[in-house]
Amino acid sequence: MKLCVAFDLASKDKCLALARDLKGLDIWVKIGLRSYLRDGFKLIDEIKKIDKFKIFLDLKLYDIPNTMADACEELAKLDVDMINLHASAGKKAMKTCVSRLEKFSKKPLLIAVSALTSFNEEEFKSVYKQNIKEAVLNLAKLSYESGLDGMVCSVFESLLIKEHTRADFLSICPGIRGNDEEKNDQERVATIEQALRQKVDFAVLGRPIYKSKDPSLACKQILASIYSSM
Repeated sequence: MKLCVAFDLASKDKCLALARDLKGLDIWVKIGLRSYLRDGFKLIDEIKKIDKFKIFLDLKLYDIPNTMADACEELAKLDVDMINLHASAGKKAMKTCVSRLEKFSKKPLLIAVSALTSFNEEEFKSVYKQNIKEAVLNLAKLSYESGLDGMVCSVFESLLIKEHTRADFLSICPGIRGNDEEKNDQERVATIEQALRQKVDFAVLGRPIYKSKDPSLACKQILASIYSSM
């Protein structure tokens, strides 16, 4: 399991300071909407100058197929390592994006978002008219059949998805907390230990690291937990 640290901070300077704190550690860096809309691709370049971090650009594309494919192509030119889209855009959109990325000799991993971890069962059903487990499994199958590399899902859906696709179909899981930490705006949260048991490939953590008094130490402790179970 890889640790992916979310750089969802209030300014570019704070993002770069966090990158310097975590330099040399075996992590991926996740750049989300807030940071990318504010700082653009230059933030990615500046973070990569600090260390050779792998970059997950988390923009959750969702539009008509050709527009999504155009966007995937532009993001691939940024030399990032993973990008994502909403699986609910449908099979045609996902296949179009996969096809468009074939031209790149170094193409990013393309993963699909299933159900946001901020949803609880009641809220999700009011929108999608399905329970979360059924919907996530259906979206995962569509994504797998469309040729994507994996899914963004909660920890609790990781193993289920692998059982119904293949073992190396990647699971990228946010909403991971320590045993005594607050959920904040997440609903389906889990611990590192639960993530390891569920065969999660990428554990995504933000606030537990960047709100720590010592982000580097917090990161090293999480990495130690991962390494000790591998």
